[in-house]
Amino acid sequence: MQNTSRQETLALWLAQEQTIRARLGKSGSMSLADVAQLTPQAFFDGIGNGELPHPPIGELMDFVPIEWSPGSFVFQGTPGPQHYNPLGIVHGGYAATLLDSCMGCSVHTRLQQGQGYTTLDLRISYVRALTDKTGPIRAEGTVVHLGRSTALAEGRIYDVDGRLYATGTTTCMILDMNR
Repeated sequence: MQNTSRQETLALWLAQEQTIRARLGKSGSMSLADVAQLTPQAFFDGIGNGELPHPPIGELMDFVPIEWSPGSFVFQGTPGPQHYNPLGIVHGGYAATLLDSCMGCSVHTRLQQGQGYTTLDLRISYVRALTDKTGPIRAEGTVVHLGRSTALAEGRIYDVDGRLYATGTTTCMILDMNR
């Protein structure tokens, strides 16, 4: 029964990733002035439906946005040998990048139009090594606190079996992008 559940979860994750990848447009960046004109929901929906460019870091690191809602953001990627360090496992920077991205984007989903953010602090705890045998993983970020000038978020990376690979926390500074 557990293998069936795992296979169903794996099939669902891969189908969701394929659907998102088919909708994504070109990779690229927008100016801060252009991003400031959009609500966070419109910004992420625009990326997710291919109307706005998706960040090039996703292509470099091979991950895509899967789900977002106010206070929450999920990316999915599959680590491979191109992410390996000299020890024959995925470099810790891969997990750190996924966690920084999902936590920062979770903060962005809660901001007002015209606000932005930047990471002030990033803390990562590695639980187990990622390899090219791990399969798809998800990085899920959640806002813990949103203030006027700073926000706190936490994140975790897990696989289709729910095994935890890394956790993280971040403090983000909230910026006025209209200045």
